[in-house]
Amino acid sequence: MDLAAIEEIRQLKYRYFRTLDLKQWDEFGDCLAEDVVARYGTQAMDKPLHFDNRADVVEFMSGNLGTDIISIHIASHPEIAVDGDTATGSWGFEDTVIVPAFEVQIRGGGYYQDEYRRDPDGKWRITSTRYERIYEAMTSLKDTPSFKLIANRWDPDLAH
Repeated sequence: MDLAAIEEIRQLKYRYFRTLDLKQWDEFGDCLAEDVVARYGTQAMDKPLHFDNRADVVEFMSGNLGTDIISIHIASHPEIAVDGDTATGSWGFEDTVIVPAFEVQIRGGGYYQDEYRRDPDGKWRITSTRYERIYEAMTSLKDTPSFKLIANRWDPDLAH
């Protein structure tokens, strides 16, 4: 068992989510192989999203998850199998997305299935990623009178 590679892949997936949520698009892109195959989907977005390269994934994420949207992704209990310079992984995840302009909060969870490769520069990158939702729920914040956003990294009036 290649424990060093498993740890590098765990750090890669954690970095993928951190840079996604913090909107650090260059670092987010570096988590993905140039030829990544990404399959994302959510009921809130109406249709599955299919991408076949890094540039398209980063362009979509940066264009659709700007500072007007707050997100947090939590990944846990990875199952990672390494075979030389390739690997596969499964991750449980939960996410929360708040869209203040539309007064809506979306929460969900499911499982990611990933494939990884150690590229010539020695870095592990995601070559394939997709997920299956177990649940997704949308709440109108208009219907939740007690909801008040008291901190928001992206809003200068609420940033701490």
